[in-house]
Amino acid sequence: MTKPPQIFDRRQQRLRLTRAERLGYADFLLARVCDELAERLAAVKRSFSRALDLGTPHCGAVAALAASGQVERVLRAVPVLDLSRPALSGAGVVVADEELVPFAPKSFDLVVSLLALHGVNDLPGTLAQIRRCLVDDGLFIGCLFGGGTLSELRAAFTTAEAELEGGISPRVAPFADLRDIGALLQRAGLALPVTDVDTLTVRYDNAFALMRDLRAMGLTNTLAERRRTPLRRATLMRAAAIYAERFAMADGRIPATFDIVWLSGWAPHESQQKPLRPGSAKMRLADALKGLEPPGEGKDD
Repeated sequence: MTKPPQIFDRRQQRLRLTRAERLGYADFLLARVCDELAERLAAVKRSFSRALDLGTPHCGAVAALAASGQVERVLRAVPVLDLSRPALSGAGVVVADEELVPFAPKSFDLVVSLLALHGVNDLPGTLAQIRRCLVDDGLFIGCLFGGGTLSELRAAFTTAEAELEGGISPRVAPFADLRDIGALLQRAGLALPVTDVDTLTVRYDNAFALMRDLRAMGLTNTLAERRRTPLRRATLMRAAAIYAERFAMADGRIPATFDIVWLSGWAPHESQQKPLRPGSAKMRLADALKGLEPPGEGKDD
């Protein structure tokens, strides 16, 4: 089998997330998606005996699942290296890589993953492993960053490097497109796939405030092809200036876009709804529409 391209430095990702957890994780985006998870789960009229939180940073997903009253037990699989933090300690926590899901088939009837899967090198493979560890009719629900995320920051750095350094280096990760994710859910063998996007705009005083938050979320550059030499101060300052020049709002603050792509799917089960087989309809569409034309339409003059 062909090894998937190594877009991200996964070891560096773990180190950055561990540092963010140690110094104080910035959880404002996570808090929002945890609230959204609770709402989406409430629409599912069933309970779950054993759930897996796969890779969600910090501890918000576990709290949301516990508060829902729909989940009996939750196991956390986190990629961070330091489990001594209070938010990560406990018997229900294991260190695990999202690309190598270490659980037996049909271990869980619910798997959730919030703001984590955009950082895996093999998203199709990870989704297939999630499908594998779900019981029949088990549910997967998660979210990740989508294509428009940090588009302003990407544009500012691209222009600054082109101006001052005669070329560009990758600094903002590529994020998956909504349509591609829907196809990946089907490819992984998940039934009844659903995807949608929630676009958030966070306002900052300047680009440096945004970068501090990204650092506190463990989201600084971990691209495998990133430049290894330190970022030049002149380039950084120019990028911040371009950001303000191009994107500043009326009050002088700058916007940062975050596309939150939600995805869900079910492990197949015979009780689930299935599309009709092509050609199995018992009535022609034209016949069904007869008599529905507005007065005066469908008649010759």
